[in-house]
Amino acid sequence: MAKAEKATAVAELKDRFEGSSAAVLTEYRGLTVAQLKELRVALRGNAKFAVAKNTLSKIAANQAGVSTLDDLFQGPTAIAFVTGDVVEAAKGLRDFAKANPLLVIKGGVVDGKAMTPAEITTLADLESREVLLAKLAGALKAKQSQAAATFNALPTQLVRLVEALREKQAGGAEAGQAESE
Repeated sequence: MAKAEKATAVAELKDRFEGSSAAVLTEYRGLTVAQLKELRVALRGNAKFAVAKNTLSKIAANQAGVSTLDDLFQGPTAIAFVTGDVVEAAKGLRDFAKANPLLVIKGGVVDGKAMTPAEITTLADLESREVLLAKLAGALKAKQSQAAATFNALPTQLVRLVEALREKQAGGAEAGQAESE
């Protein structure tokens, strides 16, 4: 590669590191071109899967402020630059790795925090953002319903208490009249 081509490649990789919310490094040794294409299709919408030279990727990552990945740039490395839902991208990589054991997740970085392969797998086990938001909305709605029921019960209980006191006083007054007679 000519020096100008390397500089262009580093600049492009740096932009990808800066423009993504996460980057997952994988080893793809032994995968066919068709399998890599299948992986790219599986990640479409959430991540872009790119094969790049380790030296250029390391330089670009450092320029982008992601120095925690330096140890992972060994052997054939491909990077999934996540621009969509991080959980969905992690699920796509995990599922593809299960079906194709030659894809090995080396690690990555999510919002500037280094992640181990186990942490990325744990991330993939989470439910999607939409499901978590729906559960949160359901929980909030249930709490509102409970609060409304409690607020409605208070006046009802107060009325019952007043009625019971009135009956007790009326019963006490009748008992007092019966004793005096």
